[in-house]
Amino acid sequence: MSVTGAKPVEITDAQKQQYQEEGYFILESALDDEQLEYIRGECDRLRVEMEAEMAREAEKSRGITHKGSRYFISNRHRDNPSLRPYIFSEIMAEICRSTLGDTAYLFHEQFVVKGPEVGMKFGWHQDSGYVGFDHRPYMSCWAALDDVSDENGTVYILPFSRAGTRRRQDHRIVDETNDKIGYFGDDPGVPVVAPAGSIAVFSSVSFHRSSPNTSDGWRRVYLTQYSAEPILTEDGTRNWSNAEPFLVDGVRVTAE
Repeated sequence: MSVTGAKPVEITDAQKQQYQEEGYFILESALDDEQLEYIRGECDRLRVEMEAEMAREAEKSRGITHKGSRYFISNRHRDNPSLRPYIFSEIMAEICRSTLGDTAYLFHEQFVVKGPEVGMKFGWHQDSGYVGFDHRPYMSCWAALDDVSDENGTVYILPFSRAGTRRRQDHRIVDETNDKIGYFGDDPGVPVVAPAGSIAVFSSVSFHRSSPNTSDGWRRVYLTQYSAEPILTEDGTRNWSNAEPFLVDGVRVTAE
């Protein structure tokens, strides 16, 4: 089974303007129940696989993943083609058109999962901070697979007007968690409190963080990221992650 992500979506002029001026907007309840159930199932399956693999290797952490607490499961569409109909759906196409324009590439995708009661927070960062050098900003679609609130580790976004910048900033690595931190102010940001199926859309230079998961359930997110041009490594020799064409002249060109 796979999902098409074909539920109609309308992105208003006000949301497009907010993205340009403040770096983000929210689409509430953009995914339907069938889509959610399928993606949740894939998320759970891949998390269990990662847990088993880390157990075999006696790993407590792997990069910014911490066993039992926080998981980042990246680019699994490469061996799970059933995720492609969502990644390259009309919903994602319309979000790309509204933020990046008529040319778009898949840049990166990952499940981000926080464990019940012990799910770690994630520090203030820009997604571009993890790329680590200047590039044309890309766009992130943070799709909530569960209802999200401060209690279960939702994302907080710092609008451009409050961050004081819309450029990539240098980040510091926290040794204990391997998090990269790029904002050190005291603004708490704007929390995304929304039902499952909602999508927070934000720029890769928008600062954001997430709270711990203190609830008794998993907090699952599927993050798909798109760029207006291929993003290469700093030496220009290869793709930083993916660079699969998605939109050309506003038309979807990628096979689901």
